[in-house]
Amino acid sequence: MRGYAGNLVAVAALGLLAVCANAAHAEKKYDPGASDTEIKIGNIMPYSGPASAYAVIGKTEAAYFDKINAEGGINGRKIKFITYDDAYSPPKAIEQARKLVEDDGVLLIFQPLGTPSNSAIHKYMNVKKVPQLFVATGATKWGDPKHFPWTMGWQPNYQSEGRIYARYILDHLPNAKIAVFWQNDDAGKDQVKGLRDGLGGKANMIIADKSYEVSDPSVDSQIVALHDSGADTFFSWAAPKGSAQAIRKVGELGWKPRFFLANVSASVAGVLKPAGLQNAKGIISTAYLKDPTDPTWKDDPGVKAWRAFMDKYYPTGNQSDQNNVYGYAVAQTLVQVLKQCGDDLTRENVMRQAANLKDLSVDVLLPGIKINTSPDDFFPIEQMQLMKFDGATWHLFGDVITGEVGHQATH
Repeated sequence: MRGYAGNLVAVAALGLLAVCANAAHAEKKYDPGASDTEIKIGNIMPYSGPASAYAVIGKTEAAYFDKINAEGGINGRKIKFITYDDAYSPPKAIEQARKLVEDDGVLLIFQPLGTPSNSAIHKYMNVKKVPQLFVATGATKWGDPKHFPWTMGWQPNYQSEGRIYARYILDHLPNAKIAVFWQNDDAGKDQVKGLRDGLGGKANMIIADKSYEVSDPSVDSQIVALHDSGADTFFSWAAPKGSAQAIRKVGELGWKPRFFLANVSASVAGVLKPAGLQNAKGIISTAYLKDPTDPTWKDDPGVKAWRAFMDKYYPTGNQSDQNNVYGYAVAQTLVQVLKQCGDDLTRENVMRQAANLKDLSVDVLLPGIKINTSPDDFFPIEQMQLMKFDGATWHLFGDVITGEVGHQATH
């Protein structure tokens, strides 16, 4: 009889343990910015100033979160997206980051745009232990979990992109004489480093380079000097306005180099049209997202889903602007991270889940390109494909190329 009673006590104790375990499992954990009903997300964009061509990214993201909220939110919680203008000015970015963290009490700052602005808030975000997540810049320093565990990039980093071009040049243009036009900040320096590193022992193929400041009203003198260098291959690593001016000036000079254009400035609507489509014909760039102006994707389910979203939630958005595809893809990535967080909406868990994305594919990534992260890999996308502009649309060619930094690029 005692054995039976003992068993009952044991069973009851086990039952109690199970209840405690379930309660612990069901316990909701929140940091500032999260509750049973809401997730507050901060954002900083250049809605004005010299990089305002990127402002549509913030508008697309806001529209995507409207869509998520209309469909019931994330695990029952609505997203409150608070986005501020920093005019692409580092001091203003610091002011807006403080406002978001200290006054608005956001859970994280998502997709703050620009290398200078993110550099300005980099230390602050890490001291405050607030995620600076999926920053909208490809500088390589956003992938340094050891020193900056609260900051993560999203798009392929600039050094990867530089290595991918170098691979193409070594394979197809081994005698090229290269002139490089670059933005005088971490972004431009990174891209040039990737190209040099990728060329390796052949880096002396670069015979001239000129930098410019994003605030420069004109870049004509730099382009003229590069034209006069005798180069037959030209690289433009500049923000949209600088790239559009460079393309136009190359055209005006009647210069016909093999022209490579940074992915961040490959927007038909934002760069190539203002530069003059006739001047942009033949330009080579890289892609990791589908381009809705490319007839290849006319019936693609992912692009169709994006178009339906644009029609309903952002009808004034330009459907030939690649930045609107980018904003959609990165917003989808954040939604996946927040879904994975479940009821543990702490800043620490946000970073843990962001560093645990496995072969994630979002609607508009090119086939074969997947998002992967780990606790020691904060570079979500490291693959790209080359594309060429025919005067109307971009056309992909070649294979998907990996340009991992620290690894030799492989096909």
